[in-house]
Amino acid sequence: MSDSHVKPEGTLSLQTIAMPADTNWSGDVFGGWIVSQMDLAGAIHAERFSKGRCATISINQMTFLVPVKVGDVISCYTKILKVGNTSIQMQIEVWDSHDSSRAPTRVTEGVFTFVAVDVQGSKRQIAADVRHKYLATQSV
Repeated sequence: MSDSHVKPEGTLSLQTIAMPADTNWSGDVFGGWIVSQMDLAGAIHAERFSKGRCATISINQMTFLVPVKVGDVISCYTKILKVGNTSIQMQIEVWDSHDSSRAPTRVTEGVFTFVAVDVQGSKRQIAADVRHKYLATQSV
């Protein structure tokens, strides 16, 4: 995880607030709750992009940088890194933007991979025009 940027990269895909039920005995929000929010944000972006249902198949390269507390507003930003015939790999960043009195702080980021699935849960092709449109934006 790099510290090369000081503002979120990607599309704001989900924003929510940490509540007391989301915390551990020390008052910090569970890492699993944050991962769950990231997974939701990624699924929203993947399903909109692929025009259909998607499932998470892998998560890698995650490090938690700062704790999240009750009342913190977290924002999940998603950025597609790679598109295959049936899969989408994306970077998901979580930023704490509690209030306007302080700059947003990056909480964590990870690389998630989603696979497009049909109604039976079997892999499905991502439409060629969708893949080509994505590739065209990458060559600019």
